[in-house]
Amino acid sequence: MSPHVDGRRPARRTAAAGVPLALIAALIAAGPAMGAPSNEARVARTATLGDIPLGAFSNRLLPGTVADDRGVDLGGIGSDIYPAGRKGEFWTVTDRGPNGQIKVAGSKRRTFPVPGFDPAIVKIRVCGEDVKVLDAIPVTASSGKPVTGLPNQQGRDEAPYDYNALTALSYNPNGLDTEGIVRASDGTFWLVDEYGPSLVHVSARGKVLTRYVPEGLNLTGAGYPVVEALPSVLLHRKINRGFEGLAQLPGGDLVLAVQSPLSLPDTGAGEASRTTRLLRFSPRKKTVTAEYAYRFDPVNVVDPSEDDTSELKISSVVAVGGDRLLVEERTDKAARLQLVRLDRSSNILGGTWDDDTTSPSLEQLDDPAASGVPVLAKKPVVDLGTVAGVPGKIEGVARVDHDTLALINDNDFGMTDGAGAFDADGRLVDSGVETTVSYVRLPHRL
Repeated sequence: MSPHVDGRRPARRTAAAGVPLALIAALIAAGPAMGAPSNEARVARTATLGDIPLGAFSNRLLPGTVADDRGVDLGGIGSDIYPAGRKGEFWTVTDRGPNGQIKVAGSKRRTFPVPGFDPAIVKIRVCGEDVKVLDAIPVTASSGKPVTGLPNQQGRDEAPYDYNALTALSYNPNGLDTEGIVRASDGTFWLVDEYGPSLVHVSARGKVLTRYVPEGLNLTGAGYPVVEALPSVLLHRKINRGFEGLAQLPGGDLVLAVQSPLSLPDTGAGEASRTTRLLRFSPRKKTVTAEYAYRFDPVNVVDPSEDDTSELKISSVVAVGGDRLLVEERTDKAARLQLVRLDRSSNILGGTWDDDTTSPSLEQLDDPAASGVPVLAKKPVVDLGTVAGVPGKIEGVARVDHDTLALINDNDFGMTDGAGAFDADGRLVDSGVETTVSYVRLPHRL
């Protein structure tokens, strides 16, 4: 059977002789067993992004920004994926660019081997087995200068270093670690960022219009408007685990997912917790209107090969009609999609759980529901870890039609951690992981 989508539905199999038609109808109506996601999904199509030198890509958008790409190709566009309107076309967004970690004197340092790289919105088309770049829009400050992907604040964000972790780089209050994207009806874009964490409104040509950050962040020196409009409790986000998922509801409201549980009251509590948060933001009112507690499944349920709870993350949220969302729970090796409904009675905004002096905190509760927290109910949709052909580190999910999803992975620009990421000449030793878009056909309508 061809691995490509051809637009035709497969022929129905004839029912086995002797099986009553009434029983068959009942089984179809019942659907998959409750409490377990269906494992009958299949990859219908896979396309791969070819090699595009990162320096050439970046300098076409903003001339002179990348002097040396160290042999890195364009990648990282798998931070999110959003339908662009035409069949097979999608908006994607890069993260902060090539980065890794190298241990120096017993401590890990965050490296930025191409510090001039600027996050970009990239429009792609799936053509057969290839992913083609149709357009690219650099994210810029009000002046038109690149925002870069460098960390914002000393003492709050990881200190940036060059490719070999020996030369310290400067912080940049404009820097964004973009992770989620949707396109509004007026042609502007909304992005989410891990540093603040923040919600970023961007013009159709990439200029930052407003960056919404938590109250009390005190981010100064940015070359665009910064508004403290998000709950201050978000100041407790884990390092490199701010907002990752972003969805646009039919009415225009946005849903932002905190990638991991907050470090509240401390790092240990966040590492051990299975409770993270979703926020609802009204672009019309320019404020957060609701907040929800979301409970991960145990890590060994999401990923049977993993026993570290801190590896659980939300990387994508997708609107599927009304107030319903698909939520992706994942580790780097496995992922499961859950269906949730944003019930008004589950709103915890402005309550005791937004007070960082509350003890125990929401993140410390072993059973939040038993403590009176209205945790969002969820229903398993598909276990992507059991679907043959789905790559690791899926960070973007888009709805193609009533029973098909498009998945995109984050290939980390072909980088790995450790001193071996670059050779003696400072050139990338590529991991071989490619950026792919996979169409997954579900056995049931969403």
